Amino acid sequence: MKNIPVAIVGGGLSGLYAAFLLEQKSIDYILLEARTTLGGRIVAGRSHEHLNSEHQSSEPPNSKTIKMEVTDSFDLGPSWFWPDFQQQLGYLIEELNLESFAQFEDGDMMVERSPNESPIRTQGYKSSPPSMRLKGGMAVLINALYSRLDSTRVLTGQIVRRLTNKDDYIELASEDSSGKIMTWQTQHVLLALPPRLAENSIEFTPALPKDMAAQWRETATWMAPHAKYFAVYDTPFWREQGLSGEARSALGPLNEIHDASIMGGSGALFGFLGVPAEVRQSVSEDVLKAHCRAQLERLFGAQADSPKMEYFKDWSQDPFTATTADANSDGQHASAPIAKATSGVWKECLTGIGSEWSQQFPGYTAGAIEAASFGVQNLPESPESMLQDKVSARSNLPSD
Repeated sequence: MKNIPVAIVGGGLSGLYAAFLLEQKSIDYILLEARTTLGGRIVAGRSHEHLNSEHQSSEPPNSKTIKMEVTDSFDLGPSWFWPDFQQQLGYLIEELNLESFAQFEDGDMMVERSPNESPIRTQGYKSSPPSMRLKGGMAVLINALYSRLDSTRVLTGQIVRRLTNKDDYIELASEDSSGKIMTWQTQHVLLALPPRLAENSIEFTPALPKDMAAQWRETATWMAPHAKYFAVYDTPFWREQGLSGEARSALGPLNEIHDASIMGGSGALFGFLGVPAEVRQSVSEDVLKAHCRAQLERLFGAQADSPKMEYFKDWSQDPFTATTADANSDGQHASAPIAKATSGVWKECLTGIGSEWSQQFPGYTAGAIEAASFGVQNLPESPESMLQDKVSARSNLPSD
């Protein structure tokens, strides 16, 4: 059993940012991620096969990979941020020297109102403040944070199964793909995963306070009921027609479509599927893609029916994002639940730092940064010293 002052459960944006902050404070930690890759709900589709194979590797990307990935990367998870009012995230992006650009919204949009009417072209509108994207996609934020961490403290393919409060420490048990169990002894656990998933997938002994467990269980996970479809082209040909690439549809299967083109690279359109999660599971992915292509052809012309590459991500089928309850969620951002127990054995030793625990931006990328900051800032004073003191105290006890 290894003694670590702080354990982070989850290697998405909130977990990596928490690790980044802990390193700045010189606090030792271990980060355990269930997936074989880092990023959590930040997932990229690559337009080059050699990059795609690197992305699928069990090893997190290194700083050299960052330079290779900045041209053609498509966000299968979150895409946008708004630095004008999500200032903490904006400052971090500046600190990491990442380049951003505004979502393309110039031109008219297309609207489908019913099966009996042809799509109509209407004046588009621009977001205010503008929606911003990162050059290279959101994955460059994950890569930039990871490149600044001690990689020996970050373990992928470790599913946290149990947290047991032993009064003077927490015993954490994780399982790898071979079924091997590893145990860790820690003073504080930062849960960098969705509240509902944490409550559903981790065994807590003793049980969490009932009110806190109920709030976590009832908090919908952002992205969990959604699915996204991407069509990639050589160029954003719709712009030549004075179209923004944006569309709304009451017919579907995509109910909301946006330009997802790479700055200086491939053209792309992406859409959110309006088909409920349980219905999607009754249709093959190939059939869904065919319906999406047919819709893009109706909206943007014959060229749209022949993408050079397609991506499809159904988040409701991701076991490290969604639970059964999420399939029936309305897909809206939930209010933040309790992040810390106010009494009992779990007080001062367990904090939720996933995006849904953010008070200002629950479920958003900026929420992951805010919640992680709150969790690290509110750690008990010097958890490393607390661990050493308790280990020393136990070693000085008389033997039986």
